[in-house]
Formats: sequence, C-alpha cells, structure tokens
Amino acid sequence: MTATIEKVVLPPIPAKRYFTIGEVSELCGVKPHVLRYWEQEFTQLRPVKRRGNRRYYQHHEVLLIRRIRELLYEQGFTINGARNRLDSHGGSAHGAPAASVEEGEGVEVQAASPAATAATAAVDVEQLRKELQQVIDRLGH
Repeated sequence: MTATIEKVVLPPIPAKRYFTIGEVSELCGVKPHVLRYWEQEFTQLRPVKRRGNRRYYQHHEVLLIRRIRELLYEQGFTINGARNRLDSHGGSAHGAPAASVEEGEGVEVQAASPAATAATAAVDVEQLRKELQQVIDRLGH
C-alpha cells in the first residue's frame, strides 16, 4: 500500500490581531477539538482565554498550528516527534528565525522570551506580506 500525502492549500491568514477557535479551525484545516487537544500537548500553543473561557489565537499561533499540522498530517510525525522537532528548532531562536528549516516557516519559537517574541514578529510580517501579495494578485486578475 502506497500512501500519497498531498499538501493541502490553506487559505491566507487575514490581517487581524485575534482569531476565534472556529476561525483557526477553518484557516488551518483542523477541527476545534483537535486544537484544544494540541494545546495540552504543545506548550508553545497558549491562546488568550477571555469571557467564558473563550479562546483567542494570535497570528503567530495560527502559523504554529499550521506548522504542527504539517508535521503531523503531511510529514507523518507522532505527537512526541512533532513536539521534539518544535522544541529543537524553537530553542535556537536567538539569531535568524530558523531559516535552515526547509519544510516550515520557522515559527516554532516559544513566546516566553522577548528575543523569541521579536523573532516571531519578524516572521509574521514577512508571512503577512506574502499573503497580502497573493490577495492583491488574485484581485488583479
């Protein structure tokens, strides 16, 4: 049996500060219950919780979820393997943001340290530029 894993094209991430779990579910192609489970398994994933324990994800967390999804669903990692992969690349976020990672966007940094937050912000801006350009290109045609 040959397993062919095709890469799913996910929609561009809108330029906004917070996303609900339903929005993230659609943006990342993952059911809400899976997102809640991943919060328990991946310490880097910490959405803000507001009224009634509602989750609000930030842009860098949406990118992280897409990275986790890619590791688990497209590259065949286990939860432990994906966690180790994120930890090993996330720990070296002091310099350039993980440019040597071929298959990802380099957004495995933990939001605990100021250096990591700065690196994430730089990656977010670049990703946002790419996505905005894609939207502009689509609207132009």
